[in-house]
This record gives sequence, structure tokens and C-alpha cells, in this order.
Amino acid sequence: MKPHSLCAAVTITMATLITNAAWAQSTTVISATPVHNVVLVHGLYADGSSWAKVIPLLQAKGLHVTAVQNPTTSLDADVAAVNRVLAEQDGPTLLVGHSYAGMVISQAGDNPKVTGLVYIAARAPDAGEDYPALTRKFPVAPASAGLKWSTDSYAKLSESAFVTDFAGDLPKAEAETYYAVQQPMGKAITIAKTTVAAWHDKPSWYAVSTQDRTINPDLERFMAKRMKAQTIEINASHVSLLSQPQEVANLILEAAGQDVSKP
Repeated sequence: MKPHSLCAAVTITMATLITNAAWAQSTTVISATPVHNVVLVHGLYADGSSWAKVIPLLQAKGLHVTAVQNPTTSLDADVAAVNRVLAEQDGPTLLVGHSYAGMVISQAGDNPKVTGLVYIAARAPDAGEDYPALTRKFPVAPASAGLKWSTDSYAKLSESAFVTDFAGDLPKAEAETYYAVQQPMGKAITIAKTTVAAWHDKPSWYAVSTQDRTINPDLERFMAKRMKAQTIEINASHVSLLSQPQEVANLILEAAGQDVSKP
């Protein structure tokens, strides 16, 4: 073989090896620890009823499911609420958070009972990171314009922002029902920073909502990639757990160590 031919062959072989290695790395599946317990944590502008469509899908697979009722007054209060529920679990537990609850599970996920973390269109700042500053690196999500503060330092989304930007892919009547149970957010949450980012040490999964108007989808992708999460994308608004519950349930089942291909 001529020298230049040998060089070309080596170059092609190396390129193939590099490409194959990159593909293997990008398709690596995170190892899930089989669990019986799943704890679901709701985000802002919602309550535990936001998991109403996902819960029966998980229970049908034999999982023990608990939905936390966060006060959404402060990060510390919400983490405390999750830890009270974790204390009641009888073994390894999967912790799932939607939206702001990503911060809550990142902090509470340090609990030794927690074996994995699932983020549904969720915040996932690093420990001590300024989340509002992180959001400013991406185009502003429209829902933020609808945040209305009361005189006692609590905020809610306006009806228009809730129906259009928060739950935009739900039928209007259904979105209005969830608007009626919206919980106010305490101002302390706007400046809260986690002291722990459990996703550094626990296997993590992330569902990006591609039509999200509450958290920028590219910000979701950034956070998922940074935590090296097993990631899926769902063609949904911020409330994929309501508009695409089977997709969300399947990700949770996968993280719980179940074979979702089996009926």
C-alpha cells in the first residue's frame, strides 16, 4: 500500500471510531434502580391534583405513589414537605418534580432513600446558582408577563397567562379548572437557591416540553444536558403531565426500572 493510501485509510478508520464512540455516548442508557415507591412533587401555580392523570398509570404498574402537597411559600418549606413524605416511604424511592419542583427535588434528592430523579419541564439549577440569572441567558418565556403580585407578597398567574402560556395545549375548560386551584407563590421562592444539586450524584431523567411558554425549551435542554440526564422531548406545553400523561408516565416507569414495552 502506498504511503498516502495508508494515511487515508488510517484517517478514515479513526474518523469512524470517533463517530461510533460519539454515537455510543449519546445513546447510553442510564441504569435505573428498580423501585416500588414514587413521590411526585408539583410546581408553582398548581397543586397535587396536577398529577391526577399520571398517578393511575403508575399505580396500574404496581407502584406505590404519593403526591406531595407543597405550600409553595418558600423553598425550605417545600423541601420540608417532601422530606416528610420521604420519611414515610418503606425503601428506595424515585423522586419526580415538575417545573419549580425541580429545585425542590434537587435539594431533597440528597435523602438516602432517593435512588433517582425525574424532571418534567423542570428547573434544575446547580447548588448555589442564581436561577433567575440563568433564565436571562435565554429568550424570556411569555408566561412571566402574566405574573401578578398581591400586597402580601404572594403571586399568581393571570387567567389569560395560565390558560394560554402555562396550560396552552389543554382544552380551555380543563385549563380553567386547573386555574381555579392555582396556589399562590411566596416571594421567598424568587430569590431561593438550592444548597444541594442531587443530580450530580443520582441518576436523572428529563422530559423537555417543546412548546413550553413558561420555561424556555432551550433552557430545559441546557439543564438536561448539563446534568447528563436521560432525556426525551414531548410535543407539549409546560403541563405535559396533564396533556401527555402517558409519555410522562412512561419516562417515570423507565426511571423506576420497569420495561415500558410490556403491557
